[in-house]
Amino acid sequence: MRCWVTAGLFLACLGSLSCSPATEGPPPVRGADITLEPDTATTTDVVPARATMGTLLRGLNVRSDLVQTAIDRTRTVWDPRKLRAGHHFEMVRTLDGRIRSFELELDIEHFLRVSATPGQEDSTITAAVLPYNIERAETAIRGAIDREASSLFAAMDRAGETADLTLALADVFSGEIDFNSDLQVGDAFSVVFERVLRDGQMVAYGPIRAAEFENGGRRLRAILFTSPGGKPGYYDEQGRSLRRFFLASPLKFVLHVTSRFSRSWLHPILRIYRPHLGVDYSAPQGTPVVAAASGTVVSSGWSGEGGRMVRLRHARGFETYYMHLSAIRVRAGERVGQGEVIGKVGMTGMATGPHLDYRIKNGNAFQDPQRILRNLPPGEPIPAGAMPRFVAERDRLLARLVLPKPAGIH
Repeated sequence: MRCWVTAGLFLACLGSLSCSPATEGPPPVRGADITLEPDTATTTDVVPARATMGTLLRGLNVRSDLVQTAIDRTRTVWDPRKLRAGHHFEMVRTLDGRIRSFELELDIEHFLRVSATPGQEDSTITAAVLPYNIERAETAIRGAIDREASSLFAAMDRAGETADLTLALADVFSGEIDFNSDLQVGDAFSVVFERVLRDGQMVAYGPIRAAEFENGGRRLRAILFTSPGGKPGYYDEQGRSLRRFFLASPLKFVLHVTSRFSRSWLHPILRIYRPHLGVDYSAPQGTPVVAAASGTVVSSGWSGEGGRMVRLRHARGFETYYMHLSAIRVRAGERVGQGEVIGKVGMTGMATGPHLDYRIKNGNAFQDPQRILRNLPPGEPIPAGAMPRFVAERDRLLARLVLPKPAGIH
């Protein structure tokens, strides 16, 4: 039989080894929980613009005499001058400004940890660069250009991906498709690429492994492959490089081509007919302009009606002109690589709005840039000895590249 006894009754019962049963009741009530004040503060944020390691730690209320110690320990494993705005961090410190743990994202795969043993935060500060738990997952997506998604950005967004993958796909086919003017309703694409997962969450795209683009009746394919002793590059089904002498456009994306190459063109300001020896691309002020091919800067500066202009000299007797720029990023005599930013779109000189006037000259004559691009020869092939390995990778990836049936076309 259960019985409830008081402490005094219990002691009395010990003497007689018996006790009378007490009236049964509820168990005793526990005392209220005691709330303890936290002894640490945690801050999770991103590195602000123009921050240094010193200003960042001081702004997080780390004790002044510990800031330099933390920086000195960090220098043994990583250069604090490489601190970049926008990277994530988490700081755990005591209320009197001692560091318990500071973790800073360095890149997709690594982070810095500065930590100290509780109670001995001054003498035991250590720093280490550690790897995140990274996984790479190969996946495939498909999309189509139609009236509801008339740009590659819109079609990629509808497929559930971001602008980063859009730009990467445009780079793959930059020598084949001018995404500023060549896209048509009915075009379609398929992409095999990597997702970079950190602790199970996607943080970035890995490389595009293969891609297929149906553009105006053409079916273009690209396979990523690294030849022995070479660098990774994209090749067509026959193993020919997709890298061309000229990019299809000196702009990655713009709204549209406003004027094409013409021997008789109505000038929008002068209202007279005269030759227009290039292609005008409408683009927002400040849009980056890249070198269409590797070469040397012949001149960079003011050029009358052309405003701020960059002129490049290339192999095979070619020159390219980039006019009406708002800013110039290169100087005469510099060597520039294909795809390198050389300036920004503007409306300097004689212009009615921000745009790029892009021209190609061969010998003593200007030529239609779009016609030149269509006549470029195919790229260099993969060495014969590497073809079996290329064919195996090509066949594996192409099995995943199935173009969608264009939807929403009316």
